[in-house]
Amino acid sequence: MDVKIDMISKIVPREISPSSDVPSSYLVTCDLQYLEYVELDVLLAPNACDIFSDRIRHNAEGFAKVGGDSIRLSRDTLPPIQTVRDGVAGAYQGRSWFLPQDRYSHVKRGNFATVEHNHLKFFRDLLGENRVLANSSDCQAYNVDWIRSVRGYSQCVLKPKTAQEVSEILAFCDKHRLAVCPQGGNTGLVGGSVAVFDEIIVNTALMNKILSIDEISGVLVCEAGCVLETLEDQLAEKDLMMPLDLGAKGSCHIGGNISTNAGGLRLLRYGNLHGSVLGLEAVKANGEIMDLLSTLKKDNTGFHLKHLFIGSEGTLGIVTKVAIQCPPKPKALNVSFLGLQSFENVLETFKLARKELGEILSSFELIDALSLDVVTGYHGLKSPITDYPFYVLVETQGSNVAHDEDKMNKFLEMAMKTGVVEDGTVTNEDSKMKAIWALRERITDGLLYDGYVFKYDLSLPIKQFYGIVTEFRERIGKDAVRICGYGHVGDGNIHLNISVKEFTQDILKRIEPFVYEHTSQLRGSVSAEHGIGFRKPKYMHYSKTESAINLMKDIKRIMDPNGILNPYKVLP
Repeated sequence: MDVKIDMISKIVPREISPSSDVPSSYLVTCDLQYLEYVELDVLLAPNACDIFSDRIRHNAEGFAKVGGDSIRLSRDTLPPIQTVRDGVAGAYQGRSWFLPQDRYSHVKRGNFATVEHNHLKFFRDLLGENRVLANSSDCQAYNVDWIRSVRGYSQCVLKPKTAQEVSEILAFCDKHRLAVCPQGGNTGLVGGSVAVFDEIIVNTALMNKILSIDEISGVLVCEAGCVLETLEDQLAEKDLMMPLDLGAKGSCHIGGNISTNAGGLRLLRYGNLHGSVLGLEAVKANGEIMDLLSTLKKDNTGFHLKHLFIGSEGTLGIVTKVAIQCPPKPKALNVSFLGLQSFENVLETFKLARKELGEILSSFELIDALSLDVVTGYHGLKSPITDYPFYVLVETQGSNVAHDEDKMNKFLEMAMKTGVVEDGTVTNEDSKMKAIWALRERITDGLLYDGYVFKYDLSLPIKQFYGIVTEFRERIGKDAVRICGYGHVGDGNIHLNISVKEFTQDILKRIEPFVYEHTSQLRGSVSAEHGIGFRKPKYMHYSKTESAINLMKDIKRIMDPNGILNPYKVLP
């Protein structure tokens, strides 16, 4: 019987027997060994057994929506590509996960070798038994990104400690045509750090040494696996700080931040990572170690090769060490949270903030009402002010407490007097500032409670910053659970989120490619700070010309002629 499976909607362990409350049209008997490639990572109930242990070799019963028919699942009836799934759905508080219809049937496995016993022997001889993971259950956590939106099928995870070990790994893989997926903290949102098929994952978690902190120059040198928050804590002891701040700072690695050219919450004040990275060390696909680890602010000797590895998402080499210029830790911090009636008022407030706060303005974040509802509703956080259509979080960082407080107070007085801001609160108490920042930083994970979330990270001209949210509310309407927008007004980066109860091709087709076409017409970027990863290569032409894309491909062929580094990512 030839049946196309549109969606596997639920999987339950064998112990949960079919009952009268399960529609018969959803019932299908299956052996989960046939589903070993499929994204079904989260259990339905707390007492459910782990159906994914040991490569999903345990039998179970499941439910599949296949028209109105009940069939036995087999490899023949599963879609052709089972390794990567887009999107995420519920799984919190006992909610079931939904496996969306295969969106990536156009992606075919490259002409790479598969991992064999002799390959594993080489890796174990090099790294030791404990730093080579080849058991499916051990690899599972490395095969799924942090929001559980994509899943790969790597059967080998390597954990080097030095650049030399990375060099020997890549030289071996290049020689034997083994594809490699570089991975840091795995906090990306576009599937760039997760294997697509069975690529070998090279995880940098054990490359986590801080090599030096120069208190005079403010230069930090460290290995790529250092966690951003750890660096922030260590720098604070030297009265320094990282020029980068992210919601995922407790998990993300600095090597991954650099490889994706991460933006974050402080870009308005401290600029892009391209400007803060003084030097780096990276390993090319053939194993050659590129020592570009300059700590100088000025080095105008030929091509600035470090920039090849910043933002290229591990497709040209694996970053192993970095040198970063770190600003002094501010002595004065102030955070205000403001309520506004319209986006036009948000723009007027931003204009006023730039004028009145000047050099101490470090963040200007927009949160719309539906975004705030995510964290107050699902996370139980409390807003310090009453309800408004729009909220703005303003942060200042400076060196003089009295001076900065005076500037912030004058700014707020003017904003209230002109009527662009109707209500607000300001604080310099650490606990209260953290509570306000949590209202912004917890939106991303809170949205997952809605169901399946279509996420878009866009750069737009500031005047058109919020218009795309309004556009999609009209376009999708009540078919969505929530359509909201939040982001960095200061650098024109909006995060558009469209959540639905479950993935459908109909909703997808109403969103894409229109969202990218609309962005392109406004001369925006289809990826502001998250990168291209696995999800967006076919949309890159909306932001880059054909000649620019061709030049990128030429560089890739020169630096990685066998294409082993992070295949299926970035380049169309």
